[in-house]
Amino acid sequence: MSSRSKDKVTAAIRKFFKSPDKKEKNQQKENGASGGGGAADGQGVVVSGSGTGSAAEGQHPMLLHPHPVTLAVAGAIVPSGSSSSSNNSSSKGSTDSPLRRLRCAVAPSNNSLVNVPVPKPLDTTIRSRRLMKELKEIERIQHSRSDPYFTVELVNDNLYEWHARLYRVDPDSPLAEDLAELNIPFILLHLVFPDNFPFAPPFMRVVEPRIEKGFVMEGGAICMELLTPRGWASAYTVEAVLMQFAASLVKGQGRVSRKPKSSKEFSRRTAEEAFRSLVKTHEKYGWVTPAMNDG
Repeated sequence: MSSRSKDKVTAAIRKFFKSPDKKEKNQQKENGASGGGGAADGQGVVVSGSGTGSAAEGQHPMLLHPHPVTLAVAGAIVPSGSSSSSNNSSSKGSTDSPLRRLRCAVAPSNNSLVNVPVPKPLDTTIRSRRLMKELKEIERIQHSRSDPYFTVELVNDNLYEWHARLYRVDPDSPLAEDLAELNIPFILLHLVFPDNFPFAPPFMRVVEPRIEKGFVMEGGAICMELLTPRGWASAYTVEAVLMQFAASLVKGQGRVSRKPKSSKEFSRRTAEEAFRSLVKTHEKYGWVTPAMNDG
């Protein structure tokens, strides 16, 4: 930087902090010396001069930037455009003090933003750990017995969706006779575990065969209080749910349907609708759930 440029910077800074009286006396002299352009110090901080809007060749690149540049003085932020308006209005420049201009140009603080609480996402690791633990235990039981009561497998390798095959019900029940007569080896069940399992029950329905009575409703929905939020407890296991279901089938005198398949849809959607409806009914009139040893 040339000595003349340094003199311009020094004069501009002194001019900014001079009192209004001294500034008024030296105003015309400073305007003549500074010309129409701005000056920049070695660190790229811009101090505007009289401001004619033109930029001379060879000026600092920041002087050509179209956006306003700020100058930090004594902890305040001062827009560069507001520090030089003496040519436009000499009377206003003579009455305004630097302190007043600093107060007007202080940027608002960002600390006044209201802290909005962000809801925590559901912790799916609890569900995963619980289901992995139960799956390993069931697989251990399956391998330790030649004729297990039930088996489970993942649907499309999805840990949160299972197929369960129930091989045994009370051998003296009419349902057991139907299964043997029709050569049906098991009852296939579909279980879906919600995000907040084990604090909420799984949704379970019968896939095949179609069963009449036995607390089995449309679409294979199961009318059992244990499968509702009101009757569920986080200590219940999948094994306990399946055993309770086997008892409910016998207690409700369930039979394999021998009627031709109706045109009515037999799907998960139908089962969910039927389950919501029967839950409302039973919450109004009460529940009747058989004991596990009844099956």
